[in-house]
Amino acid sequence: MWVDTHCHLQLAQADSDELMARAGRAGVGWVVVPGVDAASSEAAQKLAARDARIKWAAGLHPHDAVRWPDESERIAALIDEADAVGEIGLDFYRSLSPRDIQIEVFRAQLELAQAANRPMLIHCRDAFSAVYDILEDTGAGPQAVLHCWTAGPRWTKRFNELGVTFSYAGPLVFPNGDTIRLGAVEAPPERTVVETDTPLLSPPPFRDEENEPARVVLVGETLAEVWSAGLDEVERLTTKAAERVFGE
Repeated sequence: MWVDTHCHLQLAQADSDELMARAGRAGVGWVVVPGVDAASSEAAQKLAARDARIKWAAGLHPHDAVRWPDESERIAALIDEADAVGEIGLDFYRSLSPRDIQIEVFRAQLELAQAANRPMLIHCRDAFSAVYDILEDTGAGPQAVLHCWTAGPRWTKRFNELGVTFSYAGPLVFPNGDTIRLGAVEAPPERTVVETDTPLLSPPPFRDEENEPARVVLVGETLAEVWSAGLDEVERLTTKAAERVFGE
């Protein structure tokens, strides 16, 4: 079976039960649904409560880091019950929240994740150096899943030294994803997983459509090409890595 380690089912327009049904028919055994704030984290919790194939995460996305004073108590309480912490991290591409506040909130949520001994789903866009320094400083690398990893070989090699898990999504399949594919060559199979980031980043040939967990197989197919491995082997390796991270 496959595992989609990052899909926002609660943010999709399509019915979550139908998405999970199609995922099952595609060979997806289970998924992880992260939150981006308290409300969406609670929605993820509700989805997981009614479907044993869903794990869930709670966290505040870096875009909304300025909301931390209002969200922190609810998110901290949710983390105590969640399977993981996320989606958290840094986004210096859009910088919708000031960078210093993003860093402060990222560190606060890393501390909560470490205290609760939870894996963390980390958003890192144009912030490789800052995320690296924080993970190195906190020793959180072994708990970190680098969501939708897009770096090339240099940063992949550096982060690999921290013991992180690399998660690949649709951009690995995109025609302009050569740098990502070169980076994936350096990702250790025992610490690599796949995801969709539903409802975003649908891979070809579905670029104009809302994404869904069933399409995680397309990411796996490209990873098999990158690794010069059989698809069954990539399925086995990425699922084993997901089971290690999320305790399945």
